[in-house]
Amino acid sequence: MSDTDDEMMTRLEAVTDANSFLAFVHALVADRESAVQRQKAQPSTPWGPDAGGWENTRIETYLEAAAAWAEDTDFGASQGLNASNPWRLFAQFLSVGKIYE
Repeated sequence: MSDTDDEMMTRLEAVTDANSFLAFVHALVADRESAVQRQKAQPSTPWGPDAGGWENTRIETYLEAAAAWAEDTDFGASQGLNASNPWRLFAQFLSVGKIYE
């Protein structure tokens, strides 16, 4: 796990309300922008994630992956996520759109 991944996980775990959710979204945007720049500078193989670890780099595949995760895990219930924090659940939804296949 890279430092960026560790930082994103820390931000995800800190989501408790609207403000922390928006902070997470801004961090996710910055993560994506950084990945795009790294991909331009040093392209990765076309058969795996991009230089920033993003498996799903188009909006349609990103949202499809997030929805698949939500359906496959009962919106995280099978992974032990607490449904009483909807902000964290939605942050998790956005987070897995990056990597879920």
